[in-house]
Amino acid sequence: MVDLEDIYSQRVLELSANIPRTGRLEDPHGVASVYSKLCGSRITVTLRMEGDTVTDYAQDVRACLLGQTSAAVMGANIVGTGAAELREVRAQMHRMLREGGEPPGGRWADLAILASVRYYKARHASTLLVFEAVEEAIVAIEKDRAA
Repeated sequence: MVDLEDIYSQRVLELSANIPRTGRLEDPHGVASVYSKLCGSRITVTLRMEGDTVTDYAQDVRACLLGQTSAAVMGANIVGTGAAELREVRAQMHRMLREGGEPPGGRWADLAILASVRYYKARHASTLLVFEAVEEAIVAIEKDRAA
């Protein structure tokens, strides 16, 4: 087991202090707001996609340090990413936290800093919040396109 203080490493502090792509897009293709009932964290994402690829993204993050850290990594990497890859990163984060699985790699490798959150179930929701919001926004775009 990891001490709770160990979760809040210098790297977590650095990432959470520098969240890219904050705010909201004008005329987005998809919007989603999600919030954690447990801690009150809230994230709203707006995104644009061409085909299955994210071409622009913004996020309004009102979350704890762990939610901010996840959002920072998302904001740094999402543009140019396809829906399938984003869904896989979301699944990897769920497995990492809930089943002790491996963290995402490649350009998402900074998410490994959150692996020790697995020992604190009360922190899972806020850590996963941005992934849930992105998924909801993509689903909204897909539904709109299918209509």
